[in-house]
Amino acid sequence: MNIYYFAYGTNLNKKIFLKKFKEAKLIKKYNLKNFKVVFRTKYKIPDLQKKIKSKVPGVIYRINRDIEKKLDKYEEYPKVYIKRYFKNKNSKIMFYFMKKKSPEVKPNGYYFKIMMQGYRQNNFKFINTFSKHL
Repeated sequence: MNIYYFAYGTNLNKKIFLKKFKEAKLIKKYNLKNFKVVFRTKYKIPDLQKKIKSKVPGVIYRINRDIEKKLDKYEEYPKVYIKRYFKNKNSKIMFYFMKKKSPEVKPNGYYFKIMMQGYRQNNFKFINTFSKHL
């Protein structure tokens, strides 16, 4: 069974993601509307927050149940992140959304670097949006 997954944080980094999950298939770039990326918790990790007229560039992967289980562990589902879904062309797309909304913080340098590499790998042009986090 195919599962579609929207990646917006460190999993945007194709080199790392596809090395870990060889069976995953990158489907397309996608802008998730009415959300923005923020960083939270003492670990300063990415999360999504609703924001009208904003968008989060990301990518959609086709994954299988085994990959989903590994992602659940990596994302500490359901303790830290929960799953949310949206529809795109009759496909249900899953993404991770932080369960508890702690205050926004500056990003962790490691996570931020990997995420920015992912935006460059996928040819996103908006990278300056995050300059306030540097």
